[in-house]
Amino acid sequence: MMTALPDNIRRFIDSNRAVAALEFAMIMPVLLLLFLGSFDAGNAIVAYAKVRAATYSLASITNQYGDGTNPNYPPISSTIMTAITGATTAILAPFSSSSATAIISQIKATSATAAVVSWSYAVNGTALTPGNPYTALPANFAAHTCNGTYPCYAIFAQVSYPYTPLFGAFLTGPITLADSLYTTPRVSVCVQYNSTPASC
Repeated sequence: MMTALPDNIRRFIDSNRAVAALEFAMIMPVLLLLFLGSFDAGNAIVAYAKVRAATYSLASITNQYGDGTNPNYPPISSTIMTAITGATTAILAPFSSSSATAIISQIKATSATAAVVSWSYAVNGTALTPGNPYTALPANFAAHTCNGTYPCYAIFAQVSYPYTPLFGAFLTGPITLADSLYTTPRVSVCVQYNSTPASC
C-alpha cells in the first residue's frame, strides 16, 4: 500500500490528459474579449461612416438652396430646414438618431482672416449665435475660397453621435463620433434662412 502511493503521485504529476482543457480555460477570457471588442469596433466604424455621410448630406443639401433671387433656388424656411435635418435620422439608421446632434450654420467671411456667423440651426444641440465672430475657420480657407471678394459665405455642417459600445460600455462609456464639413453655396452667393441675411 505504501509503495503504491508514490507511484500514484508520480503518475498524477506525469499525466497530461487535462492540459488542453486547462490551457483553453486560461485563454478563453482573452479570446472572448477579442471577439466582443472586434464586434464593438466594427459597429463603431459603421456608426462613424454614417456620421460622416450625414455631415456630407446636410452640407450638400443646404448649399443647393439660394438667396431668393432665383425662383428655381428658393431660400430655406423653417419647414425646409426641418426636412433637411431630418435626413440625419434616415442616414444614421439603424442607429437611433434621438441623441445625435446636427448643426448647420452659414459663416460669412468678411476678410481673409475674419468671419461672423450669418445664421445657424441645431437639432439636439446649441446653434451658433448669429452675428458673433467666428474664429474656427481653417487657416487660409477664406483667402482661397473667396478669391479676394468679400463678404463670401460657407455652409458649415456638424454631426455628432454618442456611440455606446454593446459589450464595452462598462470600460469606456459612450464614445462621441463627430464630423464637420465646410462647403460653399452652389447656386448663389449665399443661402438665405428665414430671411437671413436680408441680402448677400
